Parts: sequence; structure tokens; C-alpha cells
Amino acid sequence: MPPLDASTTQLILWAAIGYLIGSIPFGMIVAKVMGLGNLRDIGSGNIGATNVLRTGNKGAAALTLVFDAAKGAVAVLLARAMVGEDAAQIAALTAFLGHCFPVWLGFKGGKGVATFLGLWLALDWRVGVACCLSWLVAAAIWRISSLGALVAAATSTIWIMLLTDSATFFLGIVLTLLVYWRHNANLARIRAGTEPKIGQS
Repeated sequence: MPPLDASTTQLILWAAIGYLIGSIPFGMIVAKVMGLGNLRDIGSGNIGATNVLRTGNKGAAALTLVFDAAKGAVAVLLARAMVGEDAAQIAALTAFLGHCFPVWLGFKGGKGVATFLGLWLALDWRVGVACCLSWLVAAAIWRISSLGALVAAATSTIWIMLLTDSATFFLGIVLTLLVYWRHNANLARIRAGTEPKIGQS
């Protein structure tokens, strides 16, 4: 963790701001604007880019991926610019939680993969790029998006130790555990060999 230089009030404020930014359900918004229907009734019912892709609209899926990643990055960059690195890490965590448990959707959100990647790109671009490449390699090999996410999360702390001064190590551990928790059902399907592959309905 970085030194806690900000006041408790500032940290609480940016925790709330990060959460609200992360709570914006871009997958639902994109699907509605593009006339793709209610994501809750499609595929896994998830609000993320992988489920948007199951509508058959690759453009919508790409937009969802970019917007979900951007909200994680925006929360971090705003908190860092306004307060400092301690607030940036707090905002990163709460933006991730906001995506997973958005107030606008009854706290039933996505699994946070794009937001996870976006916040790491903002916290430390080297770790972010390494995590993105880890996802891409795993997804290319196994053609399973969730497995790519699990590999990216699992390797994130390795990249933190190799590429940084490890000030984000504790945050990396917490985020990795949250990603695995959110993918509990996916892990069960991966073990059973029933997890859908990328682009599969």
C-alpha cells in the first residue's frame, strides 16, 4: 500500500466516487441503444462484453469492453489527480466493486474483467499491458474468455512484483481474490468441460 497521506474524508469520498463510476452499466446501455434487447435475457444474463458478444454484435461487445475498462481507468486517474496514489487505489477497488454490485441494478452486476484491466492500465500501465497480454494468450489458446480472465488475475501479482515497486501488491491480491470469487461458477464449468467458448451462444 502507498502511504496514506489523504484524509479519511477524502478517501471515503473517492471510495464513493469510484463506486458510482464503476456502477455505470455500460453493457446494458449499449445493448439498449443498439436495439439488442435485455442482456438479462441473453446468454449468461451477465452485463459484460462477453455476454454482449453473444448477441452477435461484435461492435457492441467492443464498445462495452472499452467503456467498462475506461470507467476503471477514469476512477483511478481522477482520484490520483485530485488527491493522490492512496485515493487512486481506493477508487480502483470500489470501481471494481461498483461494476460487480451496481446500485442501479439491484447490486447484480458483471464479473469485472474489463474494469479490472482498465484500472490496472491506469494504476501502472506495465502491469495493465502484461495482464491484457496474459488474457489474450490464454483466451487464444483455450478460446474461453473466463479462463483468460482467471489467468490475467492470477498473474497480476507476479507482474506487480516483477515490474513495479510492489506498492500495489496488496490491492492486487484483493482484486485477484475478488475476480476468482466472481468466477466461481465459471471455474466449476471449466472443470466440468461445459464452459462456453468465445462467440458461442
